[in-house]
Amino acid sequence: MSSKNRSFAAGLVGALDIPAEPITEAAPTAPRRLGAGMLGERSNRLAELASGSIVTRPQELVDPARCRMWAEHNRDYSLLTFERCSELIESIKAQGRQEVPAIVRRVKDDPRYDFEVICGARRHWSVSWLRNNNYPDFRFLVEIRELTDEEAFRVSDLENRAREDLTALERARDYLRALELHYSGSQKAMAQRLNVTESWLSRYLDLARLPTELKAAFPDPAALSIKHVTQLKPLLKPEERRARVLAEAVRLAEVHKTAGQGVTPQTVIRALTAAADAAPKKSGYDNSAKAAGVETIRSTTGKPLLDVQAKGRGAVGLTLHLKSGASREEAETALKDILSRYWQE
Repeated sequence: MSSKNRSFAAGLVGALDIPAEPITEAAPTAPRRLGAGMLGERSNRLAELASGSIVTRPQELVDPARCRMWAEHNRDYSLLTFERCSELIESIKAQGRQEVPAIVRRVKDDPRYDFEVICGARRHWSVSWLRNNNYPDFRFLVEIRELTDEEAFRVSDLENRAREDLTALERARDYLRALELHYSGSQKAMAQRLNVTESWLSRYLDLARLPTELKAAFPDPAALSIKHVTQLKPLLKPEERRARVLAEAVRLAEVHKTAGQGVTPQTVIRALTAAADAAPKKSGYDNSAKAAGVETIRSTTGKPLLDVQAKGRGAVGLTLHLKSGASREEAETALKDILSRYWQE
């Protein structure tokens, strides 16, 4: 090959983003010799790039100190520790480099930083730790993108769906925050942009919207999942039922401060459900049942004890529930109360 053709081939190789070897900061000192077959492959690659069938994005090895976390990043950076990142740190040490690049965008409003991390807080923390602990040569591998805030949220969401260490509650909070920030409160528009169904998105939003008192009733709120929200949401209506549930949630939160280990979400949900179905202690009557034509008197355990139903003029029907958990004395008191109300002297 003539020197002119060699220069052309070398320029072509330099113009293409083909990472055949690990990314390094040092440039080659001299162009490599290319055979005719290799030159043909590079020409085909150039044609594919021009047609848009292949998309390449610039990657760089940078100083992690010149990177800040995106304000909407879902990872609480302050909670990252060596224990939580040890597996990743050991992997980077074993491979001699960071394998998967973090996704970043350029910073224009702060001279202290060059990039903003959209995805990759653990990678950033791990490389920073290594540089501060006898491995100063490690650099932070980043993939640089031009992204709006809404695009950055969608990129972050796609990566989060493949992560097992992000809880359903954390994701739910991200969705609720993004709903107002990027989609003007429109669940339909948000679902379309995320390529999910509205019902799927709605369940996550319902989880994020659960009252603070209710979430505090669980020793480990991070254990809450989408299946739990379908059990909890019905407990919050009507208002009278909601009040009983939240009161029980506050009580459970206090109990779990000292004896919450090993308590499962389902155990808490059963206690909240029992509180929701219990009648007010003062009256002992279920007004919602009364509206349906049946007046239910409940035992002190919260279970139905006696059903009273009008049968027309001058008659009422009584149903005594023998498995209510009530004592005989409690049942007799309920019957006497009915007699005093309906018996005409």
